[in-house]
Amino acid sequence: MSSAHFGSRLRKGAVNTTVAALAVAALAASQAPDVTASGVSGSGQAAADTPAAADASTDGSATGNSPYYTDLPPLNSPNPAPSASATTSPVGTGSSEAGIPATVLDAYKKAEAELAQSKPGCNLPWQLLAAIGKVESGQARGGNVGADGTTLSPILGPVLNGNGFANISDTDNGAYDGDSTYDRAVGPMQFIPSTWAWAGRDGNDDGKKDPNNIYDAALAAGHYLCRNNWDMSTTSGMRSAILSYNNSTAYYNTVMSWLEYYRKGTHSIPDGTGTVPSGRSDDEPSTPSTPSTPSTPSTPSTPSTPSTPSTPAPTPTDTVDHLENAGSTAKLTAMAGDAFTTKVSTRAETEAGKAVAKVRVRFTIVGDTDLTFAGGESVATVATDSKGVAVAPALQAGEKTGTFTVRATIAGRTITALDYKATVTARAADALARTAETALTCVAGGEFADQVAVKATYEGAVADKVAATATLIKSADDPTANDKGPYFKDASGNPVRTLTDLQTDANGVLQLPKLYADDTAGTYLLRITTTGGATLTVELTVTAAASTTPDPTPSESSSTSPSPSASASADASSSASPSESSSTSGS
Repeated sequence: MSSAHFGSRLRKGAVNTTVAALAVAALAASQAPDVTASGVSGSGQAAADTPAAADASTDGSATGNSPYYTDLPPLNSPNPAPSASATTSPVGTGSSEAGIPATVLDAYKKAEAELAQSKPGCNLPWQLLAAIGKVESGQARGGNVGADGTTLSPILGPVLNGNGFANISDTDNGAYDGDSTYDRAVGPMQFIPSTWAWAGRDGNDDGKKDPNNIYDAALAAGHYLCRNNWDMSTTSGMRSAILSYNNSTAYYNTVMSWLEYYRKGTHSIPDGTGTVPSGRSDDEPSTPSTPSTPSTPSTPSTPSTPSTPSTPAPTPTDTVDHLENAGSTAKLTAMAGDAFTTKVSTRAETEAGKAVAKVRVRFTIVGDTDLTFAGGESVATVATDSKGVAVAPALQAGEKTGTFTVRATIAGRTITALDYKATVTARAADALARTAETALTCVAGGEFADQVAVKATYEGAVADKVAATATLIKSADDPTANDKGPYFKDASGNPVRTLTDLQTDANGVLQLPKLYADDTAGTYLLRITTTGGATLTVELTVTAAASTTPDPTPSESSSTSPSPSASASADASSSASPSESSSTSGS
């Protein structure tokens, strides 16, 4: 929210609360049929994903629980629904409030499309991003953005110095919010710098993650809402997600009212022409006090000696001196695509080595990697137990191989980080077998009727996406490529006897292209190998082509008589020694 709109205003308290409650009830009725607005199933049992009640904690909040706009949508919505109250006055006109600036709307819809691909189980509607964008910044101050989606002037929340707001000391050296003493919420989706550091995304593919860009901020907000496997098609999943953005029931109700409004219909308007809200959550009305009757002055007493102010007791976080590895010393290793079997475990300790309970340890995956925690995020915050231990969610290997860092720090405290090394190895197979027992035969100069197909496994399980090569080798003892016999064809139709960059499919199956034979009959070998050392040698047989020379006709045989010289030659041949005959036949 812009500081330009942080004036002293009266909140529309009673009206807003009533309208928001009605909107939440209406939206809950339209969502998953087995879940009610309270997160309780129709049978009366609490839903499995019912979130915890909102509290005052700011750790993990996208905005640091910064103030937000409290204006509610008008009752004359784009597609009017029956109103529960005919006396409640709308905040604005339907036509203007229903419009969303074109670039801002495009950013929300692009974020929805990306999340539908990367996290389909989240079921994130773009209208939820629009509702949060409305409440956080009035749709980037009415669409005050450039063509690339970057705000034309900074959108900053109040200084989070503990004076009426959360107390969050600077975490970015002023890089995003221009304040090197305290943090401030930044940009159209109002991320605080410490959250943006791990939640930021590049939504417009310009190589930067900028909280002031609506494409980046909208995509980041979508991923933030979709972490922890929350499903926006259930009331409890959406409630958990929204409360994690700003931990306030009133905030949740306001966002839900705008979500319901936008779901009834909206339209695109030119950038810079949107309506900017006026009411803010920290605009509290002052209630005049009733004058009291003056009392009779009492006799002044002797002033007492002022007491020394007591020093506030340190919080558990204040007592943490360092972090120690609390888990297995075994290497953190997993194959690409697999879950790590060992979890990162960290213990918070005082300077004296005593465990510190109830502090929040933040685990962050560092480096150019698609390694994530379960749920798809690169950051997880976990509270220490009574023994001072915090266990990170299971690591999930992506497709990028190499060694990467998982860093543990204390949320809200600057101490030396504790790094763990996690290694992702290439997908591998340890066994290969043909999927059919059919003999592979072909006539010289022809093509094989059956294509070679093999199945790869690793420790008995399907080995999918494993790299493989196939080579027509010279012999069992000579793995170099043969220069005769069967062959594959490249894209231009030229013979090739080695295939690289092959990969098994989702079922671990690798089917090779069609094989052809040259004019050389014989038995040949095809060897297939995979990452991980699996090897299979397949026998191929090429038979000689049938003779096409015609037999002489009877008339030709009877009319031709041998010459004397020919007869003599034949007699000489028949009298040749056995050794000469054997040598001749072998030549």
